[in-house]
Amino acid sequence: MERKRHSSKDPAIYEIGPYLVSSELGEKLFHCDLEACKGACCVEGDLGAPLETEELAILDQYFPLIKPYLRPEGAAAVEEQGTSVFDFTYKYSTPLVHGKECAYAIFDEKGIAKCGIQAAWEDGVIDFKKPISCHLYPIREESEYFLPLLRYDRWSVCSPACKLGKKLGIPVYEFLREPIVRKYGEAFYEALEIVFQGKQAAGDNA
Repeated sequence: MERKRHSSKDPAIYEIGPYLVSSELGEKLFHCDLEACKGACCVEGDLGAPLETEELAILDQYFPLIKPYLRPEGAAAVEEQGTSVFDFTYKYSTPLVHGKECAYAIFDEKGIAKCGIQAAWEDGVIDFKKPISCHLYPIREESEYFLPLLRYDRWSVCSPACKLGKKLGIPVYEFLREPIVRKYGEAFYEALEIVFQGKQAAGDNA
């Protein structure tokens, strides 16, 4: 189901199962380019990564296994603040190191920020890859019409990802297939494909 745009500049909103989905997930082109952005999304901003309720206990449980992958200052920030913090938006997020980068961020030899949680997951130490908000970015879930809305989030640090996505011709939802399936299920992703590929075909034939 398609809902009307508020104005000619607003994205259309589709109703897919119990979710509302911004048309920008199929219109915008995106592919992370860590060599260019240096993992800025782990460093920039006023807050850490948003956390879901069930992730709080997971981080508490796995922190002893994640800790060896963290930088000393990151581990210290977690031990001081907790594996999660209740922030000024009245939601939970990951702690920061001195108000800057995420406490779980680590840096490779090129200075690229990566996730210490994911590093532990890649080694098979834990079965939790990373917070779903990180995995799904630039998709953010909020509420509209009393239903969850999946929208495209614009952030200047992701300009390299927009450029690479345009070069490769990959829309947001295709780039984020894995986290979409992880969060919403395979059937939901297949429904997205039907909607967005159908819209693209209609546009090509117009």
